[in-house]
Order: sequence, then structure tokens, then C-alpha cells
Amino acid sequence: MATSRSFPQFFRQILAARWRTLLLLFTGVVLPLIGFEQFAIVIGQQGTFAWDQAILTAIHSTAQSMLDRIAVTITPLGVFYGVFPIATLISIGLLYRRRWRSLSYLLVTLLGSALINRTAKIWLHRDRPDLWETLTPHTDFSFPSGHAMSSMSLAAALVILTWGSRWCGWVSAIGAGFVVMIAWTRLYLGVHFPSDILAGWMISLAWAIGVSLIIRPHLEAPYEETTLLPDELQSTRS
Repeated sequence: MATSRSFPQFFRQILAARWRTLLLLFTGVVLPLIGFEQFAIVIGQQGTFAWDQAILTAIHSTAQSMLDRIAVTITPLGVFYGVFPIATLISIGLLYRRRWRSLSYLLVTLLGSALINRTAKIWLHRDRPDLWETLTPHTDFSFPSGHAMSSMSLAAALVILTWGSRWCGWVSAIGAGFVVMIAWTRLYLGVHFPSDILAGWMISLAWAIGVSLIIRPHLEAPYEETTLLPDELQSTRS
């Protein structure tokens, strides 16, 4: 028979056992969501931040033909020519290795991020910057940045999938560089405000971490990823 505990004892033990998860929930999900909410409120009421135009103008002051070519070449990697093929190849690899849990996490993270982006753009319908004639005109809405969200979602998901392995450091460094590079192209081309980028990072990071706390892709060894956890089995039977 299990030893009976008083509530103070139980409370201390549950915090001691779950403090890392609670800390991750607060710093990785709650705080980014609060930040995104504040951005959305200001944009909904005022349309923009005072620093949005100042930052874009400063970046545009560096414009030159070589950077034009670089930005136009790199920016498609943020979705269709970079994130999508990379995610497809990784998904095929996970499918081949029967990593069902990791594959499920990756798909839910990326597809959910895309759905959140579409919904937020329709909800807030923020117009794109119109400070100069852009090399890559867009007709859809601006907030939050789809390129920022897709690149951050992929990078965050891969960091979580490799967490604790010898690859995590490399994945984190390359992912951070990729995310920043895509963000620079969007600002340099004048198709997003800086607040679009920051909000996209916040909501996609919160989503990627939140989904990981539910699906828990890092919880099992790779050879066990074809089985459900006890609480998941219970849910399927109820």
C-alpha cells in the first residue's frame, strides 16, 4: 500500500518532480504567448509600433544590388524551397526509422504553425509595409510573418527532437542562423515589419514547446516510438 502523505508533503514532492516542466511551460509557452498577445493588441488598436518604421528605414539604408540578389535568393528558403523540403526529408527519415512519436510531433508542430499563421493574418488583417517598392511584392496580410513562423517552428522542433544528443548544439547553432537569416531577408525586402517577425517567433516557439509537452517526443528511446504511453492508451479506450 502506498504511503499516505499530507498535502504539504505531496505539493513539495510534485514540485520537486515537475519543476523543470513547469519552468519550461512558463518561460517557453506562457511568456511568449503574453508577448504575442501584447503585440496583437497594439497592432489591432494602433496599427504599428513607433520603432517598426525606424528599423525598416535603417535596414533599407544598407540596400545595394548585391544584397538585393542575396535577399531575393534566400527568402524563398523560409517556406517552400527550404523549410518544406527539409521537413519532408526529415519526415521520410523518421518514417523509415519508425519514429512515430517524433514524426507526429514534427507534423503537428509545422502544420499547426501554418494554421495559426493563416488564422492570425485573417483575424488582424494588417497591411504590409509600403515604405518603398519591394522586389518581391505580396498581396496577403503581414502579421505575423509566415516565413518567421515556419523557420522558427522547424528550428525549434529539431532542437527539441535532438535535445540531449551530440547533435543538439549543431542543430541549435545552424537553426538560429537560419531563423535570423530568413528574418533579415523579410525586413531587407520591406515585406514585413519587425514586429511581424518578433510576433511570429513568439507564437511559433510557444506552439513548438507546448506541443512537445503534450506529445513528449524526447521521452522514449527511438525503438519504443511505435507504442503509446499508458495515459495515451487510457484515452483511446475511454
